[in-house]
Amino acid sequence: MTTADQAMSAGPGGRLSVRRAGAAVGSGKSRFAGRHGLDPVTATVSRRTVILATLRAPDRETKAQQIFDETAIAIVEGRLRPGQTLHSHELAQHFSTGSTPASEALTELERRGAVVVTPPRRPPVAQASVTRATLAQLKDIYELRASLFALVAELIVERCPDEGLAELWAWQAALEEDAARGCVDDYFWRHAGFRLIEGALTGNEELQRIISELAIRAMQVTHLSFSLPGRLARSVADHRRLLTAYSERDRDTAVALNRLMIMTGYRALEESGLIGNPAA
Repeated sequence: MTTADQAMSAGPGGRLSVRRAGAAVGSGKSRFAGRHGLDPVTATVSRRTVILATLRAPDRETKAQQIFDETAIAIVEGRLRPGQTLHSHELAQHFSTGSTPASEALTELERRGAVVVTPPRRPPVAQASVTRATLAQLKDIYELRASLFALVAELIVERCPDEGLAELWAWQAALEEDAARGCVDDYFWRHAGFRLIEGALTGNEELQRIISELAIRAMQVTHLSFSLPGRLARSVADHRRLLTAYSERDRDTAVALNRLMIMTGYRALEESGLIGNPAA
């Protein structure tokens, strides 16, 4: 069995199936979910929907993009771990395609900081190792995300109609159920969806694009962070405080909370000792 097969299981038509963890929380489609049709149900039933909405435009449906999506999901959920090797020919076989789409997917994953591609010894076979940011790199990423989401908070307070805030409260209800069940996977994907809707509600497409560029590296360790003791309870309480600040149009509190929430995640990872820096 190949590395890809060990981490991912194939569904009908060669497309990877994803685990269905926990009970679904009902929610109607909202116009704020955009072209992706994202809501609290699809966030857990179809991880690929979240990856699609986070990382690319919905009209880019190619075999290379499918390989990218499903491999990114496996990396984010920790089924492909740092140091594991991916080969383009294995991916091509797994997805019933040629080596070119597989190599293109690895190249895009490298651009996103998720893998490091090794020059092929036997062209056109490409090889890549799954990577993860060091603690020092994560500090930079988290500080940047904290500043970006501080701006998100400011714009939501200024621009977002009450209907948009109602959409976020629907996501909050799903997060609270996941936290009560202690389901890290469901909470993680719904948290990602919450952040996507939050960004969309700003109406600033360039801000959303910049946030998406950091997505894989951030999501990879966010999943790990949520698995730490006490993190789900703290996170869901902070989200409720944030939404209260949004509803009260309290810009200063919302900005401070969004920054605090992201840096709290970094500090939890730092204190866990699970992520280190390379030896000097």
